[in-house]
Amino acid sequence: MNFPHHGGSCGHSCCLRVENLSVKIGTDPILTDINLHVHCGEMVALIGPNGAGKSTFLKTILGQREYSGVIAFSEPGQRSKKPRIGYVPQSPAFDPSDPVSVADLFACCMSKRPSFLGLSKQMRQTVSECLERVHARELMDKRVGTLSGGELQRVLLALALEPLPNILILDEPLSGVDVEGMETLMDMLDEIRKTYDLSILMTTHDFSMLPRYADQVVLIDRSVRIQGKPDAVLSSDAFHQAFHMKGGCV
Repeated sequence: MNFPHHGGSCGHSCCLRVENLSVKIGTDPILTDINLHVHCGEMVALIGPNGAGKSTFLKTILGQREYSGVIAFSEPGQRSKKPRIGYVPQSPAFDPSDPVSVADLFACCMSKRPSFLGLSKQMRQTVSECLERVHARELMDKRVGTLSGGELQRVLLALALEPLPNILILDEPLSGVDVEGMETLMDMLDEIRKTYDLSILMTTHDFSMLPRYADQVVLIDRSVRIQGKPDAVLSSDAFHQAFHMKGGCV
């Protein structure tokens, strides 16, 4: 895939460098000796069985877990500037009977004004512009609890893109999304990282999309078992041992 890089180097805040990272909860080791380099503009997929530590790894990058090792946002020897990180969690559940609209959700996240007082014209314009980034302006007045899995992911993605981040982190964005919606969402993520020249780090249990979209795939099971190009990882013995399949197929 061809996409623009920041000045042709990886010295900007869209770069993520992890060296010898280990995480414990109490005395229990959750992650051990993780090494990973996400270059500016790349889409990197983390895969692994349940309980492998993928979500813990993301939370560590987000500063929510104590760790040993190095997390930096530049090449070795370069000054590491703190990046803006956008985060999309695993899909939260919303009550279908809840009257909260998409616009209300944005207002709650972006404004100190209580949403029950109504949205100002300026706020509605801001929400509209945010949703347009993910081609979802028509969802503005829909109730959040009535959104499909794919629609909800687009709304959460639009929230994560305001303000525009250097690195976008997504935890299982394809969960609860149908096959057609998966392709739409992955096309959108590909468009976003090219348009805004940001890096994407995501976890997923769906492997069918990876050869088409991911630059790197990293198989984690407490430590890094294998990483590389999607086809190489999905056809590896390590992948087969972890999932009892090769190439993403049983």
